[in-house]
Amino acid sequence: MESQAVVIREPKHIELASLRLNDPGESDLVVDVAYSGISTGTERLFWSGDMPPFPGMGYPLVPGYESVGRVVEAAGAHRHRIGEFVFVPGSNCFGEVRGLFGATASRLVVPESRATKIDEALGKQGSLLALAATAYHASANHKQPDLIVGHGVVGRLLARIAVHAGASPIVWETNPARHDGAYGYRVCKPDEDTERNYRTIYDASGDSSILDSLISRLASGGEIVLAGFYANLQFAFAPAFMREAHLRIAAQWQPADLKAVKILAESGELNLDGLITHHATPHVADSAYKTAFENSACLKMIIDWSST
Repeated sequence: MESQAVVIREPKHIELASLRLNDPGESDLVVDVAYSGISTGTERLFWSGDMPPFPGMGYPLVPGYESVGRVVEAAGAHRHRIGEFVFVPGSNCFGEVRGLFGATASRLVVPESRATKIDEALGKQGSLLALAATAYHASANHKQPDLIVGHGVVGRLLARIAVHAGASPIVWETNPARHDGAYGYRVCKPDEDTERNYRTIYDASGDSSILDSLISRLASGGEIVLAGFYANLQFAFAPAFMREAHLRIAAQWQPADLKAVKILAESGELNLDGLITHHATPHVADSAYKTAFENSACLKMIIDWSST
């Protein structure tokens, strides 16, 4: 069994390739993918070659952790899942080609436990569940943000989740073209905001040079939550010391986070509208990735496998 897959052969070298899939086992599902999202965080670092040492890192690799599609094959006890529309956060089914995270392909072999049934009405928006779970994981069981930095997809999801929880965050965004799409919160440039006493700041920009500017806006004993992905971070110690600043890193989302945002999205309590701005076919994957990473008007690029 073969699959068409996006392959990063080496930094800045992307191609569409036909790859032989590992044979499915008794506990695996075969999923025909309909849509895959391109991550502008981790995938940008894989593409540029700037990803720091990471478990399983190496080229060539199949990227992606934001795919939705239909179960077309299952064995034994899992045959009842055939026909389900599912979210898949990745796969490692491409033989000698690494799967990091391995979801950007036309067909996947995945462990049954890795495929989450979702409402088919979500369609391509189902690919946003990974980033929604990322935002939810950062804020669940913690103080909601007073300030969010970055009005990309994760920043917007953080803000929408915060508003749903009863908060009223401010969002910083330096690009005026990204100031639209606010639902119940205010978006402004950093220099338009005079507040210097924020208790909780969430950074979703992925900007490795941002910590000093955030610490300068922090209240004594306040917390900065790093909700992006960073190649390297540094900050001046003295201002952080004076404020007794807290830093928290929001790591990978967990199954409970995915379950929570799935319920919110399927019920309509978490609005996913306006986050997908661009679409491309797999045959122009190279230009699609460049658009996703280099065009500031692109919030989320979707690869449409439905006609392959």
